[in-house]
Amino acid sequence: MSSASGSRVLVCKSVSLIFSVPPSLSSTQLKSKSLASKLYHRMAAAASSSSSSVKTNAGNVNHSAPPPSSPAVDDGAPPSASSAIDFLSLCHRLKTTKRAGWIRKDVKDPESIADHMYRMGLMALIASDIPGVDRNKCIKMAIVHDIAEAIVGDITPSDGISKEEKSRREQEALDHMCKVLGGGSRAKEIAELWMEYEANSSPEAKFVKDLDKVEMILQALEYEDEQQKDLDEFFQSTAGKFQTETGKAWALEIVSRRKNN
Repeated sequence: MSSASGSRVLVCKSVSLIFSVPPSLSSTQLKSKSLASKLYHRMAAAASSSSSSVKTNAGNVNHSAPPPSSPAVDDGAPPSASSAIDFLSLCHRLKTTKRAGWIRKDVKDPESIADHMYRMGLMALIASDIPGVDRNKCIKMAIVHDIAEAIVGDITPSDGISKEEKSRREQEALDHMCKVLGGGSRAKEIAELWMEYEANSSPEAKFVKDLDKVEMILQALEYEDEQQKDLDEFFQSTAGKFQTETGKAWALEIVSRRKNN
């Protein structure tokens, strides 16, 4: 929405937050990781003064508020139409935010975060059944595992941000997104899947962690073939880190094809 002065107004319904975005910022600029991060911190800072139940961007918590794993409402009902569209509009950034590792390597027209998660979902769908692993749960986990990046962007080791700080920012972003969704049973399911993946605490999480690495090196191979790039660092970063037999087999197939090219 636009104000009379030409500035755009962003509305965060979950915390009744309204602030203006200067008209000098283009839509493309707003999609960048650095500006997404600034926008996120601006939202968090403003929310702290308008609602005592929301975390501040400094990581301080009002203990009267529910923890991130406990959405404010959990009545088992699906989200309202308004909450659903607000949430999906926020997730639009997953489609427009490019994966940072490829940008750093000057890959032309790199994939988005949503591209990456979509193919991981397909991987989980077509994978052979594994005893003790719920395949449907893996598909769901694959499509939400990077969902917090809609707000914080794709934070990589080269950004100089500690794992602890990255985790804190993403947890805070996830909590906000669950509130936007209405805090019901769907929000709770997304939060639980995300935290289980982050903790690597189940057979499904271990399998999806492998899919995350497999998808990355497959994409690296494709960029090497299409753009004559040297993306060996992505293969080196995943070598020996696969936890499941399927992950190991698929990674070996990709590496074998790379050697034969």
